[in-house]
Amino acid sequence: MASIVVPAPPVVRGRGFLGVLRPFRKDPPGYLAQLAREHGDVVELRLGRQKVFFLNDPDLIRDVLVTYQAKFKKSRILERARVLLGDGLLTAEGDQHKRQRRLVQPAFHRERLAGYSASMVECAAACRDRIAAGAEFDLFQEMMRLTLAIVGRTLFSTNVDAEADEIGEALAQVFGLFDLILMPYSEYLEKLPLPWVRRFHKARARLDRTIYRLIAERRANPADTGDLLSMLMLARDEEGEGGLTDVQVRDEALTLFIAGHETTAVALTWTWYLLSQNPAAQRKMHAEIDAVLGERLPSFDDVPRLPYTEHVFAESLRLYPPAWAIGRKALADFHAGPFLVPAGSIVLTSPYVTQRDARWFPEPLAFRPERWEADDESRPKFAYFPFGGGTRVCIGERFARMEGVLALATLAQRWRFQLVAGHRVETHARITMRARYGMRMIAERRS
Repeated sequence: MASIVVPAPPVVRGRGFLGVLRPFRKDPPGYLAQLAREHGDVVELRLGRQKVFFLNDPDLIRDVLVTYQAKFKKSRILERARVLLGDGLLTAEGDQHKRQRRLVQPAFHRERLAGYSASMVECAAACRDRIAAGAEFDLFQEMMRLTLAIVGRTLFSTNVDAEADEIGEALAQVFGLFDLILMPYSEYLEKLPLPWVRRFHKARARLDRTIYRLIAERRANPADTGDLLSMLMLARDEEGEGGLTDVQVRDEALTLFIAGHETTAVALTWTWYLLSQNPAAQRKMHAEIDAVLGERLPSFDDVPRLPYTEHVFAESLRLYPPAWAIGRKALADFHAGPFLVPAGSIVLTSPYVTQRDARWFPEPLAFRPERWEADDESRPKFAYFPFGGGTRVCIGERFARMEGVLALATLAQRWRFQLVAGHRVETHARITMRARYGMRMIAERRS
């Protein structure tokens, strides 16, 4: 009997032992977009000794994230993230992940979101009041400060404003050094007294101080305040026993502290940038906010009454998704269309690349919030997946979408932001898709 020949996808081997690591690290999403243009929806590339299969077809992405998700585990990025996040929701696997998601999920139910909305608006209003007319400032840093205040108030019932600068610096250190954590053999290098290792541990210890302080304060006063930290502290297994240790609470709390802070700040930064470059869209959003809110601050009930503002945020997430890539490791052989992906391979998908594909989004590079006014039934579901999919879909998706709308509405009641002339805008895609040089803006008071 003749053997069945399985076709091989295009292969990009790169140069030497490192393969395509150098061009990939220079501009990861740009390089993946180039591969998709030149080689199609399935391409194999070599990163060191690792086989990586990049998929840019929405149906194949659905297969990886949803249909056959049991055939995959988290990628090396999330495995290595354990050095910072421990065994939190983002890094856990299998039954442990399911259990931890059950513990955390109630914090994001609708009734909880309604309660969080007031804190979001209060923090956004305080941010609005800090901004000075005509002043040049880094809007990214201001959004980081805003989302840090929101996550502290909503998920941990505390004010972290006094620690904001130190926490921001620690996060900058962690994110800046994470590239080194992902390098081959970094598992061994991090045990050595190297300067970058010491800086990483110092930054991690700074974040731990805040989280463990919050845990100690709550242990001393264990009342149920209805926030995430209370739920974690009071959590018990199905038999009503076995509460979480401080380390387990720390891992979950730090995971959501960082995820809920960093990603939304990045998303808001790119949204303000896109509005500054598209005056017609900015005017339309302002008109909606004025008509719905007038002079009063927004509330939870106003979110569905601000559809264009919501579409602005959705379109920003399409063009600049903070989670620009999602990786998985194949536990068993997997067929990506006609091509075989061997067990042990990394499968890489990119919301950034797929969401800029002209097959699914006409004029893909244009900022058009109007494209979300009606559902496009011809568009595959996983042509747009800024929050991932399957059992590992971002648990805070509804939280983030509400936060985006309320923050935009609150700040836009008073301000419009204009990009500083000559400021260089480039993506810097590492853990999230930050702006490489920050986002220098000038605030103009709306008349």
